[in-house]
Amino acid sequence: MKLTRKTEYAFLALIYLAENYEKNLIKTKDIVEKKQIPQKYLEQILLQLKSSGYLKSLRGKNGGYMLAKEPSKINLAEISRLFDGPLAPSTSVSTYFYDESPLKKETKMIAVLKDIRDYTAEILENTTLADLIK
Repeated sequence: MKLTRKTEYAFLALIYLAENYEKNLIKTKDIVEKKQIPQKYLEQILLQLKSSGYLKSLRGKNGGYMLAKEPSKINLAEISRLFDGPLAPSTSVSTYFYDESPLKKETKMIAVLKDIRDYTAEILENTTLADLIK
C-alpha cells in the first residue's frame, strides 16, 4: 500500500474538519491556508468525500464543509480505499478488490502478502479521525 498525494491531502482536510467538528461550517480557504493544500485539488477531494457521504456542505457566503459523521465513525482504511483502492500489496490477496494474479499458486508468497494486508488493515481500520485529534 502506498498513499497517493490525493489521499494524503484528503487525510489532512479530514483531520482539520475533525478538529473543528463542534464548530460551524469550515470554509475551503481555511483548509487551504491551515493545511497547505492546493485549492483546486482540495475542491475535487471535498466533492468526492461529499458524494461518498463523509461530508456535508452548504453553499453561499456562510457556507462551507463539515463532517457528516462523528470523527470516531470514520476510519483511515475506508478513506484510503476510497482514494487509492486496495490496502493489500497484491489484488490476489485483497479482501475488497480481489483479482487473480500470477502469484496465486505460490502459497507461501500469498501467505506473506496476506500477513501484510492483515497488519495494514488492522491498524487503519482501527484508527479513526478521533484518534488523530486527541
